[in-house]
Order: sequence, then C-alpha cells, then structure tokens
Amino acid sequence: MSYSKENYGDVEPQAPGMHFLRDALDCERLGLTVVEGDGEWSGMEHDHAEEDHEEVYLLMEGSGTLTVDGEDVDLDPGDAVRVAPSSTRTYEFDERSRMVVVGAP
Repeated sequence: MSYSKENYGDVEPQAPGMHFLRDALDCERLGLTVVEGDGEWSGMEHDHAEEDHEEVYLLMEGSGTLTVDGEDVDLDPGDAVRVAPSSTRTYEFDERSRMVVVGAP
C-alpha cells in the first residue's frame, strides 16, 4: 500500500502525553510525535547527534518554551523551530498545549 493512516489518539502514549507515530505509520526515515500536556508538563533534555537526526517543533495550541543549547525560545501557536541534531533541547508548556514534533535524518 502506498500510504498508511492512524489517528494519534488511538496510539498508546509511550510517555505521559507523548504519542509516537513512527511505528504506527510504518515510517522508515521519519519520526512524528504529538505531545499534549498542561502547564505542569515538561520534556527531558536530549539531542540526536548520534542519529544525525534534526527535528522541527510546531506548537499547534497553547504556549510554551523550547530551550535549545540553553537558549529559551518562547512559542505561540503556529510557531515552528528547527533544531540541529547536535543541539540539546527540552520544552515545557505554560498551559494546556499541543505540539507536533517531526524528525528525520
């Protein structure tokens, strides 16, 4: 089949509020995650240097902060930020929010 379809709400979260869709969609070279959380939610600091994997963070609803290599980037709905593989990143929400994260080599 030339496509696959999945509703992220039907994918069991692998961590609180994190719906990883790569496997559900049978992606070979692309990662896709939907993150939902409230003002208490924050992600762990990480990078993707080993995988040479860049990511784009797109805030769909709410507000929050993406921290890249120690620099805070405030996010409003519609803001998208590309992060290089070797850069450390973490994010937190200020209120109930939804973010889409896409990554690929």
